[in-house]
Amino acid sequence: MNREEQIKIIENMQAVVEQMKLDDIEEDPSLAEETFECSCCAKTQMMAGSIQYGKYRLCNDCVLLAETGFAIGKFKNADELIKAMEDTRLEEMCKFIKMEQQRESN
Repeated sequence: MNREEQIKIIENMQAVVEQMKLDDIEEDPSLAEETFECSCCAKTQMMAGSIQYGKYRLCNDCVLLAETGFAIGKFKNADELIKAMEDTRLEEMCKFIKMEQQRESN
């Protein structure tokens, strides 16, 4: 797969994943307010546009990473994506802990 084909796949996936989020909000507006911690990036994200991949719930941003990665052959499954995103999750957890410590000290 050449670079142009990969770019086309990424552009198509961006449109599809964004539409998923919009469709979820249209179907159930409360999904824009309901949040969860993404299994991939560890950020608190809205439920709209998220997908359950086996034991993992991924936010809309990580769904884009997953689906694009699957389409271009970067990842075979969600487990591989989760492993690849380990540093990102750890960074996000550290940010959360620091914010909690700041709140407690105020």
